Amino acid sequence: TKDNLKARLAYSTISQLSYIVLGAALVTNYSVLGGGMHIAMHAMGKITLFFCAGAIFVASHKKNISDMDGIGRAMPFTMSAFFLGSMSIIGLPPMGGSWSKWYLALGAADGHHAIFIAVLMISSLLSIGYLMPVVGRAFLFPAKASEHDHGHAPASGPLSRIFPGLHEAPILCVAPLCLTALGCIALFFFAGDIYDLLLPITLEP
Repeated sequence: TKDNLKARLAYSTISQLSYIVLGAALVTNYSVLGGGMHIAMHAMGKITLFFCAGAIFVASHKKNISDMDGIGRAMPFTMSAFFLGSMSIIGLPPMGGSWSKWYLALGAADGHHAIFIAVLMISSLLSIGYLMPVVGRAFLFPAKASEHDHGHAPASGPLSRIFPGLHEAPILCVAPLCLTALGCIALFFFAGDIYDLLLPITLEP
């Protein structure tokens, strides 16, 4: 398992793109809808996670997950957004990613491919295995001093002034990741619009 956060997210992207390929390969109405929806759902979730990785580096100069113990207490906005993005990638409601995986599962069932339903379930469990430990370390582990903490001034800006004790990245780093994290939730409630957009490309009316 990659300790470098961005490397772990990059490997995750490879697995998530395979959902889109699976949706096209199953060639059922629901699978094509699920694969198409996953393009948008994965994009919103994964850009949130990469934004968070960048904000963590800007604020703390940390790249490795093993150095991020307790960072959620210093960067609650960033790590809460990371949690929401992770939930969408895993495919849990109320996140947009739950819809695309639901339709992929329906497509597999419609094509009588039970094995792919199992694959989707196992893949989601694996996503929990490589994303939730990041959140767990950030919020549940005690913070530890590291040589990377020395020589860098703590982050300052509007958030740090409003909430003393926080060490978030500058607002221009934090605002976008908060917006995309909220976008992961919004896609759950507005998934019907994406569904309607994709409906004409399905094989049957």
